[in-house]
Amino acid sequence: MGKIEFIALMALLMALNALAIDIMLPGLQEIGASLGVENENHRQYVISAYLIGFAFAQLLYGPISDRFGRRAPMFFGLGVYVVSSLAAIFVPSFAALLALRFIQGIGSAAMRVITISIVRDIFGGRAMAEVMSLIMMVFMVVPVLAPGTGQVVMLFGDWHLIFVFMAVMASVVWAWMYFRLPETLHADDVRPFTVRSVLQGFRIVLTNRVALCYTLASTFIFGALFGFINSAQQIYVGIYGLGVWFPVAFAGVAAFMALSSFVNARLVGQFGMRRLSHGALLGFLAVNTLWLLLTLLWAPHVPFAIFIVLFALSMFQFGWIGSNFNSLAMEPLGHVAGTASSVLGFMGTAGGTILGAIIGQAFNGTALPLVMGFFSLSIIGLIFVLIAEHGKLFQPHNQPV
Repeated sequence: MGKIEFIALMALLMALNALAIDIMLPGLQEIGASLGVENENHRQYVISAYLIGFAFAQLLYGPISDRFGRRAPMFFGLGVYVVSSLAAIFVPSFAALLALRFIQGIGSAAMRVITISIVRDIFGGRAMAEVMSLIMMVFMVVPVLAPGTGQVVMLFGDWHLIFVFMAVMASVVWAWMYFRLPETLHADDVRPFTVRSVLQGFRIVLTNRVALCYTLASTFIFGALFGFINSAQQIYVGIYGLGVWFPVAFAGVAAFMALSSFVNARLVGQFGMRRLSHGALLGFLAVNTLWLLLTLLWAPHVPFAIFIVLFALSMFQFGWIGSNFNSLAMEPLGHVAGTASSVLGFMGTAGGTILGAIIGQAFNGTALPLVMGFFSLSIIGLIFVLIAEHGKLFQPHNQPV
């Protein structure tokens, strides 16, 4: 498999996770009406239930893939994703849908954990950051297309067809990986699957200062993103009245994130992960500070043009933060890549989901809870980066960890 095909396959494996989130957004209102959900904030549970299953299952896939290889656990996860998607077509109640979304998240966790493990098996350092940036660029195309795709799918039927579409896409990726991607786990890196070995792997990950602090920083930054995803439909449609143009606005911001990942891939080899991501984090904080001030000034609603421009600028910085922070966290842990990806993924997803749910449930008819969340979480993210780097930013180095 060539590098381009490898990047495309890895991106699509990770994109199945984004697809399961973003393609649902146009259908949340119809799902709520169909299944008798009266409180509009409760519709967000369709996202949260998936993310909870996605978060906790990551703890298992890493150690399992370090023992049995990357392929078999990935095929299992893809299978769970397909079956749960098809089962969702027949749900009789909102509670049943949430249970299946939880199970779908369990399957999808394999794609997140094992994909990053596969990349780390093959690449390290700035090379990994470059490849991850390209993967994230393709991955970010999904939020560009997914809401619009969900809208188009629903033109041919109701929200049940969205789940059929997800099952078909996962089946195609399953076949592609089966025929084209060999096992990537090195024989020297195989770890026994015992309680003692798993706990030892967890200890290695959690006692590494750089890995832990960059993961915590990512957790808080991703919490802001999850907060937006939870309340996107209410803000774009409820506050700004975009209606059918909601997917277009959502896609425009996601396109900025994809562009950011592409630029990062071009620059990271020259400038390094720390310089780019630290600058982006400071830019993220600066934009969010301005966004908060203008939101307070124009209460209750900042004009849509200002909202979308500042949000897009914030998400452009996010594109440089995500892939670089992930690579910085994984860099010292190549010998336990599966377990590391598992633990770090669980922390990032579980923490981000909780923070995002708090922001989403705080929605009060204005964008202020979202903007406050972005501002507060960017400050906390910066604090953890400063701890990881002993208070010194922009220092490209290979310091002992």
